[in-house]
Amino acid sequence: MNKPVILTGIRANGELHLGNFLGAILPMIELQKKYAGEYQLNMFVPDLHSFTTPIEHDKLYLQIVQNLRKYVAAGLNLDDEDTYIYRQSYVAAHSELTVILNNFVYYGELQRMTQFKEKSDGEKDTSISAGLYDYPVLMAADILLYGAEWVPVGEDQRQHIELTRDVAMRINNKFGENLLVVPAEWKKQLEFIGRDNGIRIRSLRNPTKKMSKSVEDPAGTILLSDEPAAAAKKIMSATTDSVGVIHYDMENQPGISNLLRILALLIGEPIEVVTKTWEGKTRYGDLKTAVANEVKVFLTSFQKKLDNVEEAELMRKLEASEFLMRDVALQRLYKVQQAIGLRP
Repeated sequence: MNKPVILTGIRANGELHLGNFLGAILPMIELQKKYAGEYQLNMFVPDLHSFTTPIEHDKLYLQIVQNLRKYVAAGLNLDDEDTYIYRQSYVAAHSELTVILNNFVYYGELQRMTQFKEKSDGEKDTSISAGLYDYPVLMAADILLYGAEWVPVGEDQRQHIELTRDVAMRINNKFGENLLVVPAEWKKQLEFIGRDNGIRIRSLRNPTKKMSKSVEDPAGTILLSDEPAAAAKKIMSATTDSVGVIHYDMENQPGISNLLRILALLIGEPIEVVTKTWEGKTRYGDLKTAVANEVKVFLTSFQKKLDNVEEAELMRKLEASEFLMRDVALQRLYKVQQAIGLRP
């Protein structure tokens, strides 16, 4: 394992939706194909992050497996020898390094995290878990254990990458510059994945917010398990605006722009090409129909592939990867433990 590492986390709980597919799954499948043979790809399941917000605990284990099956259905190559899939909680070093890193992350840094502010908004102080407040530190441990320079995540995780860089440099300055690999800065991360900004698919009903779990926004979210016809109806009912002319402008026309972005990603064309085709047209219904048709085609094909995924093959890959990743993570943890005085 001497190749540079690309690392990403696969959402553990909740049903995956179209925003997850276009913003996270599809880019990682593209990276696996693009960098096959050159990079090591770590695709881990952040199951310990699941508890930072309310979940159905009795469904968590099965949801993890089902969501992994969706990655395979999307095109993830399980036979790639440089790809590793593992569950966070099955590698104890994640938790151990988090305890250590907590002593090198400042209280003020965590207070500034936008994700914490958004997810705790409206909650009483006594009902907000310490796990939600502290999860950027666990995320830093997820990254630093494997020497990952490349961590392609969405815009909403940008602050957490910056925090990871800060704590890694802080520890290196104190204990040795080669102790931890510092992930690349945000701008370089975007250049690496070939995009000028993180993909963030918006809600169909409230396009000022990102597409979220169906329990929070059922009409605005297209689940990967939705009936294709039902998903198409959601597109046709999507909120647009009263401008009356199609422009790609996420600030002033977020609903129309979101539909253009979904269309571009589904047909595999640059947003500039799709925008040029639709720019200046006045029939919003025609755009909705085009997007609805592509969503139907996509879901029909995807769900058929999902039915054909061999779960036994997936579990073999998962368990083999976890066996190897335990050793890799323990080696890095031991070096940190030595540096801070816990080991001889």
